[in-house]
Amino acid sequence: MTLQRRHRASAPVTGGSRRELAADAERSDGWRHIAPPAARRRDRVLTAHGKDRIDPWYWLRDRDDPEVRAYLDAENAYADARLSATAPLRERIYSEILERIEETDMTVPVKKGPWMYFARTRQGLNYQIHCRTRSSTITAEALEAAKHGAFAGEEVVLDENDLAIAHDYFTLGDIECSPNHRFVAYLIDTTGAEVFTLRIRDLATGSDLDDDIERTSYGLAWSSDETTIFYTRPDAAMRPWQLWRHKLGSSPETDVCVYTETDDRFHLGVTTSKDDTFIIMGVESKSTSEMWALRADDPYGAFQPIQTRRQGVEYSVDHLHHRFIVLTNDDAEDFRLIAIDDALADGNDSTEIVAHRPGIRITGFDVFDNHLAVYERSNATSSIRLIDLVTSTAKVLDLPETPSTVWDAPNPELSSRVLRYHYTSLVTPSSVLEHDMETGITRVLKQQVLPGGYDPSLYRTDRLWATAEDGTRVPISIVYRQDVTEGLPAPALLYGYGSYEHCIDPRFSPARLSLLDRGFVYAIAHVRGGGEMGRSWYLDGKLEHKSNTFTDFIACARYLIEHGWTAPDRLVARGGSAGGLLMGAVANMAPELFHAIVAEVPFVDCLTTMLDPTLPLTAIEWEEWGNPLKDPSAYDWIAGYSPYDNVTSWTLPHLLVLAGLNDPRVAYWEPVKWVAKIRAVQPGSDVALRIAMGSGHAGPSGRYAAIDEEALVIAFILDSVGINA
Repeated sequence: MTLQRRHRASAPVTGGSRRELAADAERSDGWRHIAPPAARRRDRVLTAHGKDRIDPWYWLRDRDDPEVRAYLDAENAYADARLSATAPLRERIYSEILERIEETDMTVPVKKGPWMYFARTRQGLNYQIHCRTRSSTITAEALEAAKHGAFAGEEVVLDENDLAIAHDYFTLGDIECSPNHRFVAYLIDTTGAEVFTLRIRDLATGSDLDDDIERTSYGLAWSSDETTIFYTRPDAAMRPWQLWRHKLGSSPETDVCVYTETDDRFHLGVTTSKDDTFIIMGVESKSTSEMWALRADDPYGAFQPIQTRRQGVEYSVDHLHHRFIVLTNDDAEDFRLIAIDDALADGNDSTEIVAHRPGIRITGFDVFDNHLAVYERSNATSSIRLIDLVTSTAKVLDLPETPSTVWDAPNPELSSRVLRYHYTSLVTPSSVLEHDMETGITRVLKQQVLPGGYDPSLYRTDRLWATAEDGTRVPISIVYRQDVTEGLPAPALLYGYGSYEHCIDPRFSPARLSLLDRGFVYAIAHVRGGGEMGRSWYLDGKLEHKSNTFTDFIACARYLIEHGWTAPDRLVARGGSAGGLLMGAVANMAPELFHAIVAEVPFVDCLTTMLDPTLPLTAIEWEEWGNPLKDPSAYDWIAGYSPYDNVTSWTLPHLLVLAGLNDPRVAYWEPVKWVAKIRAVQPGSDVALRIAMGSGHAGPSGRYAAIDEEALVIAFILDSVGINA
């Protein structure tokens, strides 16, 4: 239900226009002689708490200024020239990735009522085709046969390729079928700005209704009788703040706003309970939750709070057998599960289902008639606990590898006795499994296939532990080819994130094999600020403790170097969004440890952003980063690590920086300003900045364009350490 930064006094820049850049590129004998793009100095003085900051590149925020557009075009021309030498390698990497992907494929069908829903991909097409069938045969053999054919009675619900035809960018935000399967509501974004148009399709005719609703946000919920749908709208700062009700067949101008959240720290979303009994509106900040419920058969009734908000108390809910199942941190740092009556009387007595266990973070749950599936995390490992509601017994599913990852799959039917879930590791391709909760039998429904061939026995994955400055043990997940150990130190890529309690779990990647098969070691630094080690791990990496995120990553890099896995002239770091902030911080703090850094949509101008509540997400995220407008201490600690504010004259590693012009989460000007300052402070720096002029935070929308961008990044990483073959 949230927008979240993810899955980004100095001298002016000197140089020439875009045309001059092109001429320089033709004259030069290498990228090092290409002049950086020019900027005309327009100092902006930013003042807070009596402190002045001079910002020479503040003017780059005006995307409609022709000079800004010319500047961005010049940066892209410069990046193309800088990266041109890697073009043959990039093409080879692209081919390798494509060879490892089943371009014509399908997801495992999911049963909902009389239908089985699934999605197809076709070779040469960028987007998914959403389908359904009344067939109930989902054996592995049936799936394999249906990849290139079709199930009996198969229907197309939505073909994203048709929807995307007239657009350079396309993303499907949400898709929600009505309770009786007559209609499908869906959200589309054609700019990357994550502002959606809501459309409704009549599946009986295959045509859309005349009910298009512009400027909506994430979240959809149907009434029981399929006459009404609820959706959300964002405010000027892109905060989803209003819940609206639409009656099918009516003009959107007559829609009714049923709730407005006036506290800027909170955003809202909407969904339905698994049993379709309630429409659930979630109103959440970074530290507090409030869930409201409305019976789905009474869409014109009033939402009522399930538990009224209390600062610092977070919870989520689902509904089962006249009770709300509630996951809460009330008196439970790592959360506990309780049940309360669904009468919606605040203060109802609760029954505890799973007690708080310090160090075992409950991250989610799924309800069934006779079972609960509880998703947990401890010691940097995810797991699934199954609770039999009839016998009150519990068991934890066995996992074959460490480190590995399990996470939930769609399980839309309460009556099901089987649990679907995903499993993968750094060496094991992703699988969809089905566990019979009564017999205990588990079967694999589908495992990711690499058509070009893949032998997992050639690779090894391990869990390592670095020691941070304060003595904290920091987990590292690592994967490499078995034969790499004969040639250590090896080139290595260290990935990190470390914000929002988000976990970077060890998962398989077909693209990563292009690094591993060229001798790379790949490692994930599970730094504080993420959620890999429980709620305290997150709390110790936010607000005034944010520097732990950066020093943990540096400790992981030092561990890999000191234990012979790699060397500073062979170590590359990578991170995106809030992980891009991490990249900018460690580039300033320990540039000597890294030969190259990839920073994707990096949140690097964080002090300026957190001082401006008119920007998307700023007010929502004060509880994550601190509010420098009101708190001088928050101003000081953000100023102390903000990459843009701390660029030094030290020689930085080779940098590849990616940005999106329409990005609503990390504005394009953050990486652009950061690169401009680096160029000014370090005139000889090697920085390539690519701005996607038609997309947003997630990069290109089509799968082939996404593969091409990943090939570009991998080619840069390989080339930076001298691997060109």
